[in-house]
Amino acid sequence: MSVLMVTGTCTGVGKTVVTAALATLARARGSSVAVVKPGQTGVAPGEPGDLAEVARLAGVDDLHEFARFPDPLSPAAAARRAGLPPLRLADVAGQISKLAESRSLVLVEGAGGLLVRYDSEGTTLADLARWLNAAVVVVTRPDLGTLNHTALTLEAMAHRGVQLAGVVIGAWPAEPDLAMRSNITDLETIAARPLAGALPAGAGALDPPEFLLTARAGLAPALGGAFDAATFRNTYALD
Repeated sequence: MSVLMVTGTCTGVGKTVVTAALATLARARGSSVAVVKPGQTGVAPGEPGDLAEVARLAGVDDLHEFARFPDPLSPAAAARRAGLPPLRLADVAGQISKLAESRSLVLVEGAGGLLVRYDSEGTTLADLARWLNAAVVVVTRPDLGTLNHTALTLEAMAHRGVQLAGVVIGAWPAEPDLAMRSNITDLETIAARPLAGALPAGAGALDPPEFLLTARAGLAPALGGAFDAATFRNTYALD
């Protein structure tokens, strides 16, 4: 059994698409995979959330959402505003551990970034990763400002003893600008390892067969794909 967590350097970086990519690759190789969204915010009851997107792209139906709050806020703030009890990640850890007993892989997608608060005590995805002894995939932006966000996330992980599974660019454009091309090398320097993937912008709009091929090309072998960091780096190398 294995638990792999997905976080972002901030919101809107492509966590759900990367989670779906990991799920479709696991499913394609015949692994039993469950996907967990501990707390979904910004979605009303009955509306499709992030797990619906994972299901559409990856064809996975072993999906688990433990709390939902309608306001687009952190889980702690959204629960407070809704007048509902906050999600207890200590309880979520137990539920994930139970899922992992009968699945080859459990993917856990966080809300926002690594240190977004889930309750008034300040419990975060980093705590959940540590309790589960789970490695974390960090999804980042390619553009200006990403280096600071990525460095802060990785430093916070290291300080808390959370293992890094790799850094993935969540949405790589067809025509990257100077900063994006330059950031490839710097992101690898910050992570002290090659990139673990780069999914193209718009991948979330693909149909499932195309998405599987895109996931395979966009994630590194350690994550189930065939992405080659050196080839990617050389393709966009600055003159």
